[in-house]
Parts: sequence; C-alpha cells; structure tokens
Amino acid sequence: MAQVTQALALREGGFARGPRPQVPEDLHAHLELREVTLPELGAGQVLVEVILSPVNPSDFFYLQGAYGQPRQQGQAAGFEGCGRVIAAGGAAGEKLIGQRVAFLGSLSGAWAKHAVAEAALCIPLHDAVSDVDGAALIVNPLTAVALVDRAREGGDAFILNAAASQLGRLMLGLARDEGLKPVAVIRRPGEEDALRAAGATEVLVSSAPDFMDQAGAAIKALKPRVLLDAVGDQATADLFFAMPARAAWVIYGKMSDEAPSLGQMGQFIFMGKTVEGFWLSRVLPALSPERAAAAIAQVQKRFARGDWQTRVAEEIPLDTALDRILPAYARSAGKVMIRP
Repeated sequence: MAQVTQALALREGGFARGPRPQVPEDLHAHLELREVTLPELGAGQVLVEVILSPVNPSDFFYLQGAYGQPRQQGQAAGFEGCGRVIAAGGAAGEKLIGQRVAFLGSLSGAWAKHAVAEAALCIPLHDAVSDVDGAALIVNPLTAVALVDRAREGGDAFILNAAASQLGRLMLGLARDEGLKPVAVIRRPGEEDALRAAGATEVLVSSAPDFMDQAGAAIKALKPRVLLDAVGDQATADLFFAMPARAAWVIYGKMSDEAPSLGQMGQFIFMGKTVEGFWLSRVLPALSPERAAAAIAQVQKRFARGDWQTRVAEEIPLDTALDRILPAYARSAGKVMIRP
C-alpha cells in the first residue's frame, strides 16, 4: 500500500524557461504544503522517517527549475536529510531498519515527514554524529572532500571564495589538516580571525578598496593555481586573471546574479588557464567504491571527533516552513534546518 506523507511539494515540473536568481523571492510560487503519495518501495529502497533536512543553495536552484536535473511536479523538494529507516523493499535494505541514516532525496525529496531513498545511498550514522551533522553529512562534506582533492592537484595553495559559508569552513579545516594553504575570500569584513582559526592561511575581503593589492601580494607569495568558486562574480574573475599560468577556475556555485566580464581572454591561449565546472552529482558516481567508502568514512570521523561541526541558524517546523525559510536564510550565519 502506498505511503502518504506531508511535504513541501513542487508546484511545477521540468526546467525554467529563463534565468533564475540564486534565492527565490517567494517560496509560495514554487512550493505548497500538502500530502503527497510516495513511490512504492522497490528492491533496494527504504522508507525513512525524516528527522531533519537542511536548506542548501542547490535546493533553491532546483525548486526554481534552474538546476541540472528537471523538477518532478508534485514531489517533495529537498536534496538530503537525516532520518530513521522504518521499512525496506527487499533484503538489501532490511539491515537498515531501525537505524538512523543520512540519506539523499533521490526518489522523493527530504522536505517531508517521510521519504523514499536508495538503500545504497543511505549512510548509517555513528552514535557520536548528531542529527544536525547527520542531516548535512552528504552534500557539503562530500563536496568539501572532492574539491580539496581537486585543489591539491594545483599545489599546496589554493583560493576559495564564500569562505565563511558552511562549506567554506569545512574546506578550510580539511585543507589545514592536510597541510594545504587556503586563501579565503569573503565579501564583508568581520570573519577574518574566525577563518584564520578555521584554517585559512590568508583572508581577503573582496569589498575592501585594496582587495586586488592584497590579493596580488598573497598570489605572489603562495602561487595558488586552483580557484574554487561558489560566487561567479567580477571579483572572482579578476582574481583568476591575477593568478599564475596554468591556473584552473573551478566553478561549483552561482551565488551572484551578475555574470562577470572575462577581459583577458588571451590568458587561456598563452598562459594555459582553464575554466571547469564541478557538480557533485557527476563526481560521486565516477568514484570507485573504495574511494567513495573512504570519503564517507573520513566525513563521519571528522564530525564524530568534532573537527567539523554544522552551524545551525534556525530549525523550522515543516508546517510553517514556507513563510519562515527565506527570512531565516537571509539573516543566517549557519544552516537553516527543516524539522518535520
């Protein structure tokens, strides 16, 4: 018998017809709180009673139809969460029944009281990992591991922007522990000391009048050849063109709604510079089972030891989330979590 659950369901399907802002103006235009029918459990699938689910930037792109996969009208939004497995379809998921897991909302979204997930994509949580850390265990942490791996390919120094974000802080701590020298870029002053304590070798403020002078000095001293970009603005483009030959601009986010101007195109020809995109949904399936298992174990260990922590701005009940998510997100210095 099909399971019915309460969820923040998508009003539209497919892709948007034009560009969309990073943060929508009104969630009511894209989501509605209602009961949805979950998919019947198939072999290798489990039913999860959701405990917490985070609000990620990628969630906003998806619900607006601006993500790399089409929306499924009537299905819950939410890419990841933490919950307890209460039923399984077939033997593959039975061992998870009763366990607390981190899961991906690949079969039905996580902004719901219940979700259907692939058993193979559920991560049983260590007792020392909190619900908060478990809810945000997959998207940001695995992105951090993969991006720091990519940064290491360019040497021992790299640049990352949006460094005060949850993902930025995860990368700073991981890079420091692995002997790398990250140069952190933030838009506004006030977080410099905290980011140095988190692992940044240098901290640059892109709104400062002498930003490019400071950036030039840091680039000359450290010679970073990888730029990890979550913003996509003009300051990032200027940084990239100031970097040494064979530098790579790795774009994994689009926080800015204004596209940068690329004024020094000759650098791609004569200095061997490159621009590439990073999408976790493409990177994870390409990992060997051994590397994927090692990355997941590394992530859990860092949370269990307290090396990483998920900063929470606000926890919001599902039934008031449509009105409260955007105000909480706008003022937050941490993750907004939905607690069904």
